[in-house]
Amino acid sequence: MRVYTKEFTLSTSQHQQLIDITQEVTAIVKSSGITNGICNVFAPHATAGIILNESADPNIAVDFFNAINRAIPERAGYLHDRIDSNAAAHIKSAIVGAGKIIPIAEGRLVLGTWQAIMFVELDGPRGHRRIVVQVMGE
Repeated sequence: MRVYTKEFTLSTSQHQQLIDITQEVTAIVKSSGITNGICNVFAPHATAGIILNESADPNIAVDFFNAINRAIPERAGYLHDRIDSNAAAHIKSAIVGAGKIIPIAEGRLVLGTWQAIMFVELDGPRGHRRIVVQVMGE
């Protein structure tokens, strides 16, 4: 089994934002030379995450954040807010998750027709967000 790891960075411009990173991850998988295996996409941040969802309709982001903000409201008396006022972002990140594993078959990510790999910003804007992509297989 071979392992290929590469990082890239992005900047966010909004407090909460979904950014489609499918092209960047696809390019890394291609450059890895691995044709069958798995791809782990990981955001090493406590107030961000990775999801798989549709990216063609911008209303997906609106609906996603409306729903998650109803479930976990900002400034709801969280103890952590006494430190830096971003407890809700930490909770949301823990629920969303920091990474996703996607199968690779015949050199391509196995994604559904409407699936895209999305970076989830929960405490922006941020000038430097890292994404670690690790491709494993043969």
